[in-house]
Amino acid sequence: MKDVLEELAAAHRAMGKGSLPAGEAYTVELRRRYDAQIDDVWDAITSPERLHRWLKPITGDLRLGGKFELDGGEHGEILRCEPPRLLRVSWLYGPDADAWPGTSEVEVRLTPGPTDDTEFELIHAAAVGEPSFPTYGPGAGGVGWDLGLLALGRFLAGGDIAGHEAFENSPEGREFSRRSAAAWGQAHLAAGGEPEQVAAAVEATTKFYAPDPT
Repeated sequence: MKDVLEELAAAHRAMGKGSLPAGEAYTVELRRRYDAQIDDVWDAITSPERLHRWLKPITGDLRLGGKFELDGGEHGEILRCEPPRLLRVSWLYGPDADAWPGTSEVEVRLTPGPTDDTEFELIHAAAVGEPSFPTYGPGAGGVGWDLGLLALGRFLAGGDIAGHEAFENSPEGREFSRRSAAAWGQAHLAAGGEPEQVAAAVEATTKFYAPDPT
């Protein structure tokens, strides 16, 4: 459990503002360091053979302008691709999401460190009118990205992680999700969120990702 919580603490979280083709957006931002060279990290986030090891199986035309789809229903278009430093994609979920283009984008920025390490930054921008935000706040996507970056860290370190569902339902995974939801609550407060709204969002996010066992 200790190494999982250390992974959680390794990331800096922030909530900010941005813009999208659809208009004003809020951003969920994660920044952390990986003990891996930049080319290795880039390959891990762009190679289908490696993506399925830590994220999900992916299909599609994985080049600039191409469209992709993950096994969980997330899909989009590759908007920018500048190896090995920058990747930006549209990020939609569910069949109805295609009716609302320009409402969600994910950008990953990689910077080489001084000792063969890599600074990893992920920015997920979602339209202000995104319906889940009033209920869940930044934790709606933030906890999911925390889980993904945990898996990526273990993968880059040569380790392994249980299947997503198995890990998320394990005591270790549930505790990770609870603490991640609380951490996103702190980021929401720092961005000016109302305390009562933040507390309600953290509670809703925790119940979604780590519901009480039945």
